[in-house]
Amino acid sequence: MRNLNLSIKNSYSYLLRYITWCLLFASTHVFSQSAPTIVSGVDTTYIKIGEQINFKVTVETDSTAQVIFPEGQTFSPLETVEALKTDTVKKLDRMTLQKIYALTQFDSGTYVLPRQQIMVNGKPFFTDSVKIDVATVPVDTLAQKMYDIKPLINVEKSNGTLWKILLWILGILILAGAALYWFVFRKKPLSEEEKVALLPPFDRAILGLKQLEKSKYLIQDDYKSYYSELTDIVRSYLEEDVHVTALESTTDQLIDKLEMMKDAGQLKLDNETIQQFKKVLQTSDLVKFAKSKPESSVAEQDRKSVEQIVIKTKEAIPEPTEEELLQREEYLEELERKKQKKKIVIVAVTAVLVLLFSTVAAIGYYGFGQVKDTVLGHPTKELLEGEWVQSDYGFPPISLHTPEVLLRQGVKLPPEAQASIKEMQAFAYRSSIGLFTIGATSITLAQPEEPDFEKASEQILKNFENQGAKNIITKQEPFSTLSGVKGVKLYGSGKFAVPESKELISGNYVVLFFGGKGFQQNVILTWLEDDQYADQIVDRILNSVEVKTSL
Repeated sequence: MRNLNLSIKNSYSYLLRYITWCLLFASTHVFSQSAPTIVSGVDTTYIKIGEQINFKVTVETDSTAQVIFPEGQTFSPLETVEALKTDTVKKLDRMTLQKIYALTQFDSGTYVLPRQQIMVNGKPFFTDSVKIDVATVPVDTLAQKMYDIKPLINVEKSNGTLWKILLWILGILILAGAALYWFVFRKKPLSEEEKVALLPPFDRAILGLKQLEKSKYLIQDDYKSYYSELTDIVRSYLEEDVHVTALESTTDQLIDKLEMMKDAGQLKLDNETIQQFKKVLQTSDLVKFAKSKPESSVAEQDRKSVEQIVIKTKEAIPEPTEEELLQREEYLEELERKKQKKKIVIVAVTAVLVLLFSTVAAIGYYGFGQVKDTVLGHPTKELLEGEWVQSDYGFPPISLHTPEVLLRQGVKLPPEAQASIKEMQAFAYRSSIGLFTIGATSITLAQPEEPDFEKASEQILKNFENQGAKNIITKQEPFSTLSGVKGVKLYGSGKFAVPESKELISGNYVVLFFGGKGFQQNVILTWLEDDQYADQIVDRILNSVEVKTSL
């Protein structure tokens, strides 16, 4: 009888509120022609799992009014599939706006489509709530075999980001290789001086004498330059082909060395040629040191004499033995090895300098810590720069933007909590290294009462202590989401225990509390102290939090 009286009382109270609302709406409609009219409804109240219903909202108001329809997942426990564009029809000073939402549900049962808030000129209006029945799809087990649920399998992450990084590295290596080839390994076109330097000593000496013949030294009365170049040509030739120190020897010393080589059989040169060479060297000494000035015909004749001396000296050099040829080949191979070694050293030094310069520039711009973490890797830095996920968790839903999807956790309520908690849905993520964790909990209370945030805060801190935390510092302040939902923020620091460390580590924590009659929602974050990447992650998550304000 008591339950019957309570039911009658509740029905009467609801009927009274409904009549009062209708009278208020009717009186407003009579006395104010500018008041908006809002009508809502669904095309069906019975669907199968996965089917859609169309929820239509029609607003008639002044043509100058600003109307804001619901957006996002405000229809929970039903899910929004699509929100069609608003259809607007204007007639005189009135307009009619119509908005259709496609909704669905993938679990069978009876659900209540909650009232939706329509803002007209900043004033809230609400649609009616609607009960929706979702039926299961019948399965003919005789015509179709039933199979066990397959076990969970690990799905590898997409390698798209890795391939992008590899392509960037490949591009940089190609550019570096092209630069090294162009500046180091490429056979560059030789200049005229380089081509002359590569000629054999005899050919180079003859070419130098021909060029001296075409010079303007004698026309310009510059005998000193003429004889200096003439003797340098022949002395350089003797050093390279005859292997005698000619450039640093005086005239008498050079002639004595040639005569000694002639007597030893190392140079088959006649006395007349040697004496003719001595005469040219003596004339050159007089021109360079005594400022003598011979006739131009004498100077030209001396050039021709030197050319003959070079030719006769070339003929007088004995043919090299096999041992000498082998030594020369080994010498050339050694020169080539030194050349290749020089190129390798250039490449290595260039690579080290580029790497050093890039490292110094990166440290100067980003800081040593971030460069080190980028090169060696850092767990929370990888989370921060990875692909984030936007998702809703539990019922009433908690919307979060996180670096990883939170996984559903198995929750077993203790006997003392089962009386006050009807259902608890928990979701969490924990980094494999360090203290970084994200948790979201949605609790449906057994009674339609306001949640006790103070008691919940005490329980959170007690859980920290039970897990080994010490020196916990606690602060509390109001918190508001971007959409204006009010909550409580519990935050602070302390010494926390982590599985991979025997010692307590310094960390920070934040706990958000939201709720209303019959439900409570929590978001909890923990991370290492002085972890700049974790600080950025936490700020980003806190700015993304959105919660449902009613069941």
